[in-house]
Amino acid sequence: MPELPEVHALVTDLGTRLRGRTVERLEIIAFAALKTFDPPISALSGRTVTDVTRHGKFLDLLLEREGEGELHLILHLARAGWIRWREAAPQRSGRPGKTPLAARLVLDDGTALDGTTLAKGSGFDVTEAGTKKSLAIYVVRDPRQVPGIARLGPDPLGAGFTLERFRRILEAGGRKQIKGLLRDQAVIAGIGNAYSDEILHAARMSPFKPAAMSPDDAGSLFDAMQATLRGAIERADGLAASELKREKKSGLQVHGRTGEPCPVCGDTVRQVIYTDSTFQYCPTCQTGGKPLADRVLSRLLK
Repeated sequence: MPELPEVHALVTDLGTRLRGRTVERLEIIAFAALKTFDPPISALSGRTVTDVTRHGKFLDLLLEREGEGELHLILHLARAGWIRWREAAPQRSGRPGKTPLAARLVLDDGTALDGTTLAKGSGFDVTEAGTKKSLAIYVVRDPRQVPGIARLGPDPLGAGFTLERFRRILEAGGRKQIKGLLRDQAVIAGIGNAYSDEILHAARMSPFKPAAMSPDDAGSLFDAMQATLRGAIERADGLAASELKREKKSGLQVHGRTGEPCPVCGDTVRQVIYTDSTFQYCPTCQTGGKPLADRVLSRLLK
């Protein structure tokens, strides 16, 4: 799942490619992915992309036309969605349901920010792998019309996200496990399963630790959050969308590395499996050498 650093990099990459370009059309292939009907997708045709931004893990393309109100094309890539840039005119998209293609944005001809002439028909495809489909596409007049954006918590890299604010968030979390709190988009926007694992490993903190913690622990966690997210953004800066998945995986210390040695202490990275997700941690670095309870393993041992 793309999280804050990858979405940040997608904003940079797509912004360079899209700003000043005119949309010819948006094609929806996976009709269940489109969550809005007013304005219709046809309203995007002939509009110019004037900005590309993000809200947490949501991508936001601002489209304008002189004399008319702005529209926003909002994308949430969910667990298995991705953006694939296309330099040439599209081929036939195939039968709905028979391809990972969910949507396709087709651009008119124009000039990129670097002066390169761009061919008519270039643009990007939105794809989603797997059988569980949760990718979401919205066409709205205001980003706050998207329910997921309206309830987002603060951005952890925003200017107003201070240590004092973070401490208040943790105190309000009470006995809630810190792993779950970091992933709660209504509490903090943009952090998902992978980077919550990485942040907690960097802070040498158990995923099951209660959110309400000492000031010193809160400070360590805040510093780990800032360093982890900013480091990931720095590594991804300037990369094209096609390179981001590989870069994310190569930079992870514990997430997705079950059974491998911890790069800090050499202990074996372990995992906890839930119904629909897993997380990874290092026992020596994070839990005093004790393995955490794994519901799947516990059932097998009964």
